[in-house]
Amino acid sequence: MNSVIVLASFIGFLLLITAIGVFASMVQHQKSTEDYLVAGRSVPAWLSALSAVATNNSGFMFIGLIGYTYRYGYEAIWMMIGWIVGDFLAWQFVHPRLRLESGKIEATTVPMLIGSRRNKPGTNRILVIVTGLLTFVFLGAYAAAQLKAGSTALQTLFGWNPEAGAIIGTFIVIIYCYAGGIRASIWTDAAQSGVMIVSMILLLGTAVYQIGGPAGLSAALASQDPSLVNWLPADLKFGFLPYFLGMTAGGFGAVGQPHILVRFMAIESVEKISRAKMIYFAWFIPFFLLGIGVGLYSRALLPDLMHLPLTEGMSASQASEFAMPVLARELLPDVLLGLMLAGLFSATMSTADSQILVCSGSLTQDVFPQWKNSYAASKVATLLVAALALAIALSASDSVFALVLVAWSAMGATLGPILILRLYGRRPNTVVSLAMMAAGLTTVFVWNSVGLDGAVFKLLPGFLAPVIVYIITIIIGTVFSPKDGDDDENEAIPPASNSQQES
Repeated sequence: MNSVIVLASFIGFLLLITAIGVFASMVQHQKSTEDYLVAGRSVPAWLSALSAVATNNSGFMFIGLIGYTYRYGYEAIWMMIGWIVGDFLAWQFVHPRLRLESGKIEATTVPMLIGSRRNKPGTNRILVIVTGLLTFVFLGAYAAAQLKAGSTALQTLFGWNPEAGAIIGTFIVIIYCYAGGIRASIWTDAAQSGVMIVSMILLLGTAVYQIGGPAGLSAALASQDPSLVNWLPADLKFGFLPYFLGMTAGGFGAVGQPHILVRFMAIESVEKISRAKMIYFAWFIPFFLLGIGVGLYSRALLPDLMHLPLTEGMSASQASEFAMPVLARELLPDVLLGLMLAGLFSATMSTADSQILVCSGSLTQDVFPQWKNSYAASKVATLLVAALALAIALSASDSVFALVLVAWSAMGATLGPILILRLYGRRPNTVVSLAMMAAGLTTVFVWNSVGLDGAVFKLLPGFLAPVIVYIITIIIGTVFSPKDGDDDENEAIPPASNSQQES
């Protein structure tokens, strides 16, 4: 490997990807809080779709999923299938209503929408503050996972320590944020979605050339460990159906991810959601398949990954997350290696950028509304959140995969059920809403700590717990409180359809 060529290629592609987002966003950029947080609700369908693909699949796909597949082999396919089914359900039943309702009441954050009453965003201050703080904490941890994922590229490429990579990544994230808010992030995401899928095709194609097709792959995996070629996980405590439903719940957990939901709040009209959905899955499904393929071929070609000097002293889950960058270093020419790792690094940075922007929005719009119209306050909050994410990235010992899944599940279980009820015209009172969120959050962490996550993904019980709380309160007749003054709003919102016009 020629380090000079790789470094030049890496920096060149990174600057090109960043420039696309910055300059494209400047064409329509306006110095307003709404533009900074939801791009003035003017994002085209194709752009929103490609941005959602990149945001949903950056560090998780490049580092986490490939590492997971490296460890478990063929059974990883069920994660892909379940995740896609759950994600499709979210697109079908939640995202159109989200765009319709957020536009109607002019909500710029998910907590403002959850805490809305009588078509006024953020009027239930307790709910807004609690959901805003939950967003701040867990999305900040999610952003930290992206910084860790990005630092993996630099550690593999140049031998730098992970702390240096995280610091450089934070600096780039701040540039992304200051360049134009969510609009710059969306444009950069769109550019990265192309780089991500092209680089994965190149890497997988090169790996297939080395080993051969499915027969050669299966033989190589079986020679290492026969369990790697088993299509079903062994010894599932509750059986296959709960396991698969858990993976489906994981994909449906997108309904609780503010950094993804903001893409649909920013799309130009509810009528464009259907077109965006088609574009999204046309990219998402092939990209997921490519990630699984790279993970499998990484295991076949790098059986000793956990014994390299680079991964010395790491746990199996941490070491396996170096599979993709190490495979790229071993197989690709220097210029393409730079492209591959620039795509990985920039994708994780742009996702962290989206998450940090949403966190800063939660501070200025939800927790401290006296700053809601201050463009400068939004920038200061962004800087503070970036510093928090960096601190978590430098101190966290968990793998990227573990950090992402905990943060994803925590937000999915706390924000998702409440948001769905809100979008379907139901408003549990403040006490019940807080009880639902507490039940979801507690269940996620208890399920994770007792070691049941391998049998059923933690978001399924985490999602069911708030639903059970809600049903119990209906049965005992206390689900709606007159003190909240929401009784006149407990009628279902009509389904979003092509005949509806943007509010």
